[in-house]
Amino acid sequence: MGKELADAFPTAKAVFDEVDDALGQDLSSLMWGGPIDELTLTENAQPALMAVSVAVMRTLESEGGWSLADKASFVAGHSLGEYSALAAAGTFTLADTARLLKTRGRAMQAAVPVGEGAMAAMLGLSFEDAMAVAAEAAGDGVCSAANDNADGQVVISGSKAAVERAAVLAKEKGAKRAMLLPVSAPFHCALMQPAADAMAEALAAVEMKAPCVPVVANVTASAVSDPDEIRKLLVEQVTGMVRWRESVQYLAAQGVTELVETGAGKVLTGLTRRIDKSVGGSAVGTPEGISSFLETL
Repeated sequence: MGKELADAFPTAKAVFDEVDDALGQDLSSLMWGGPIDELTLTENAQPALMAVSVAVMRTLESEGGWSLADKASFVAGHSLGEYSALAAAGTFTLADTARLLKTRGRAMQAAVPVGEGAMAAMLGLSFEDAMAVAAEAAGDGVCSAANDNADGQVVISGSKAAVERAAVLAKEKGAKRAMLLPVSAPFHCALMQPAADAMAEALAAVEMKAPCVPVVANVTASAVSDPDEIRKLLVEQVTGMVRWRESVQYLAAQGVTELVETGAGKVLTGLTRRIDKSVGGSAVGTPEGISSFLETL
């Protein structure tokens, strides 16, 4: 992940080097050579994914001869991607972003003992029906919506027993599929409060600037530019729901006609097509993709 970018573009290589230096860890070697079970640890996966996204963004700027502020009206990111968006927009330095995500990953993993939490994807239910299923299944535990990704795609999170009950209930309510996800912790639910406390402390110690363009926050699905408000919303994001469907709808309502996904994969581009077909989406994550995209501008 990111190896082709580093080999093709000095700007991208510099991003990976800076992240390695900030963490005091050879994360780039782990990204390019594994082992995969170490890379997928939350504390490594989060800064790694951010590094690829920022490497693509900075390469687009350097190769295209323009800045993000020249070409974009907003930035946004899904969960940890919100940090990537803020790094690209200059709210955090790259080094601080890497360290914050390392802290975030460790804190999320430590918040709930392994095996006590779970997440499940419910496909084919409306958001309202998915919320009702989660509430019914919660009982004495925690079960709530973690990601409202697109119409008919809601991820729930919470206590393992409650989430398992919700998966059964969802099928009874007409879900096409309800499947437990292979995750290491129940992200974006009330069980993450210890991690939220850790991030409040970490974010309070980091210098933040206003982004060069507004960021659409996960927990409000609306634009924000004030650093103090961004800090508060990032803390809330740890236990709060990622309102991605509403975020794309908000962008469309502001007149946005094209979303560009920078980094590894193209999941968000696919979700955009499901949410609002009037909004175009393109994923840029390889040297070839960068060259092709720059030709379209």
